[in-house]
Amino acid sequence: MHYLIGDLQGCCDAFERLLAVIGFSPSRDRLHVLGDLVNRGPGSLAVLQRLQGFGASAGYLLGNHDLHLLAVAAGVRPPHKRDTLVQILDHPRREALLDWLCQGRLADHAEGWLLVHAGVVPQWNTARTLALAGEVETMLRSPALREFLPQMYGNQPAQWDDTLAGVDRWRFIVNALTRIRFCSADGTLEFDSKDSADTAPAGFKPWFEHPGRASAGEPIAFGHWSTLGLINRPDLLALDTGCVWGGELTAVRVDGGRREVIQVPCSQAQPPG
Repeated sequence: MHYLIGDLQGCCDAFERLLAVIGFSPSRDRLHVLGDLVNRGPGSLAVLQRLQGFGASAGYLLGNHDLHLLAVAAGVRPPHKRDTLVQILDHPRREALLDWLCQGRLADHAEGWLLVHAGVVPQWNTARTLALAGEVETMLRSPALREFLPQMYGNQPAQWDDTLAGVDRWRFIVNALTRIRFCSADGTLEFDSKDSADTAPAGFKPWFEHPGRASAGEPIAFGHWSTLGLINRPDLLALDTGCVWGGELTAVRVDGGRREVIQVPCSQAQPPG
């Protein structure tokens, strides 16, 4: 059985309860966690250790919080006051945990679903998204990572162009796959608005509402956008249901032509801010 799981963000207690509810068995089942494994919740280290222990039975994407962990660990980004990463950063096996984290994907495909943390621009279909994600994944597992991390942050270039190269190309791919909420039809990203889907600035829409997008009709599952709540459409699953903010942790079984939503409440909610 294949389960897609929304943002964990260090809520390991909720994760354990979800595993118990679905009766997860590493010998039989497969987890696909949609990014933001760590940060804000109190059990970031425990989440990484639990997923690492499942080996090939647990696939995971990298979200913006996971990349933030890599940047803080490399000393190129200061920790935020709300970060809950100290247990990882001070752990004696820190480097092994970070090396394992870098084996995560920026996009994946499972049981007919494209899996991304945040979304895709209108110009990318499933095949294009997986190929571009693969370029960044290769970089994350190479010495080039240390050169990229200091240059990872920034909103430019704001629009996709096939001719982008080097750091600019990697930065745009990372921004699209781990940060996108709103964009324009020509693929220009907008990062100032972070609220619900009906707060789009003029000229922008939620990335999944562009009717002419190349990925239209291709099933996509994503997390990242907790104010959307659960979206459960035939070809769209939004699974960040705000566990760390007092919502629920959500899993969806997607195999054998069936779909089943499983949710558990979070007992480790953090105050917003």
